[in-house]
Amino acid sequence: MDVARRIWALRSFENFMPLLVVGTSHQTAPLEIREKLAISTNDYAGRIQELCALPAVEEAVVLSTCNRTEIYSIVLPEDEHCILEWLRSSGGLDEQQAEKYLYERRNEQAVRHLFNVASGLDSLVLGEPQIMGQLKDAWQNAHEAGGAGKLLDRLFQHAFATGKMVRHQTGINEHPISVAYITMVLARQIFGNLESKKVLLVGAGEMIELCGRHLYEQGVAGLMIANRSKEKAEQLAESFAATAHSLDELAQVLPHADILVTSTAAPQPIISADLIKSALRARRRAPMFLVDIAVPRDIHPDVAKLKDVYVYTIDDLQQVADENIAERHRAAEAAGETVEKSVDEFMRWLHGARAAKFLQRLRRHAMESSEELAAKAVRQIQAGKNPEDVVKQLANTLTNKILHVPSTRLRQAAESQEYQILKAADWLFDDSTEADQEHDK
Repeated sequence: MDVARRIWALRSFENFMPLLVVGTSHQTAPLEIREKLAISTNDYAGRIQELCALPAVEEAVVLSTCNRTEIYSIVLPEDEHCILEWLRSSGGLDEQQAEKYLYERRNEQAVRHLFNVASGLDSLVLGEPQIMGQLKDAWQNAHEAGGAGKLLDRLFQHAFATGKMVRHQTGINEHPISVAYITMVLARQIFGNLESKKVLLVGAGEMIELCGRHLYEQGVAGLMIANRSKEKAEQLAESFAATAHSLDELAQVLPHADILVTSTAAPQPIISADLIKSALRARRRAPMFLVDIAVPRDIHPDVAKLKDVYVYTIDDLQQVADENIAERHRAAEAAGETVEKSVDEFMRWLHGARAAKFLQRLRRHAMESSEELAAKAVRQIQAGKNPEDVVKQLANTLTNKILHVPSTRLRQAAESQEYQILKAADWLFDDSTEADQEHDK
C-alpha cells in the first residue's frame, strides 16, 4: 500500500466500517421488481459462493422473502459497489431501475436496518414474527456455505437478541391485525381452549383458507367446509383433513358447528335467523360464534338478535384490527428505543474489534523485533561482550525499530498537512493523564 493510500486509510478510519446492506423491499419497489430480484432458499448457498468469490467481498448473507431481497456483507471499500452491481445484474435490472429501486446502507445505518428488520419494525405487517425465522434460515444457510464469518455472525446473533427483546418488552406482535388471525383470537376469547370445538367454513376463497389454517393450527376437533361448488370444497378440505359439503347441506351441518366463518359472493344472505334457530335447538342452546367476512353479508342481521349467538361482521373485525394497528404503532415507538440501545452496543463492539486488529498488528511487529534483537543480544553476551553495553544497545535498537514506521508516517502527515493524523497521534501518545495519576498517588 503506497503512502497516499495509507494516509487516506488513516484519515477515513473514524468513519470507515466495512458493513454494507444492499437490497430492495416492499417500501421501495413494486411486486414485479421484487419478483425479478427474489432468490430461492435452495439457491442461497450458490449465490453466497458467487458473492464471496468477488475480490472485495469478505463475508455475505442472503435474505429473500416475498417482501424483500437483501445482501448483508463485509466489503472492502475499494469496490463496495460490486454488491449492488451483482444484485442488479442477477435480477436483470437496468441502471435506472437499480437507482430507483435498490438501496445501500452502510455501517451504523446497516446495523440499525437489520435490527429493525429482525424486530418486525420494517415489515409490511408491523411486528409480524415470521421474519425472525426467515433471518435465522438466512444466517444458517450463509454459515453452512461459508459466507458468515466472525463479524456477520456476531451481527446476526445480536439482531436475533434484539428482535426477541423488542417482542418481549413491547408485546408488538400480541395485537393481531389480520382478519383471519383476529377470528381465531376472538374464538379463543369466547370458548377458551378450541380443541373440543368444531368449525364450519362456508366458501372456498383465500380468506376462508387463511381462517381455516389458523383454526386448524389451534387443533380444533373438526373442520367442515361448505361451498356452492362441492368440488372446490373438497380441494380445500384436503389441506385441513376436513369434510366437504355443498350449500344445500347447511341445515344438516350447522348444528355441529361451534364456530361458523362465512365468506361467499352470494348477493343475498345465505344464513337466516330461522336456520340458526333450528341449529340452536338441535345444540340444546350451546353457544355459537359466527363470523361474517363477506360483502354483501352472508348472515342476516336478525341473527345478531338471537340469544347464545356471537356475531361479528367484517366491520367489527376491521375495528379490532384498526385498534390493534394503533397499539402496534405505540409499541413500535418503544421498540425504537430498544433498537437504538442495541445499535450503540453493537457499534461499540465493532469499533473495538477494528481497533483490536491494529493493536494485534502493532504487537506482532514489536514481538518480532524484540525476539530477533533478544536472540542477537544473547549471542553477543555469549561471545563475551559487556552485558550492560549489550542491553543498552538492545533497548536503543528496539526503540528505533518500533518507532521507525510511525515516525516516518507522522513526518509524511506533517509534510502533507494531514492535521487530523497529527492530532490523533498527539492524543495517542499523550501520557500526561497517566503522569497525573501517578503524581496523585
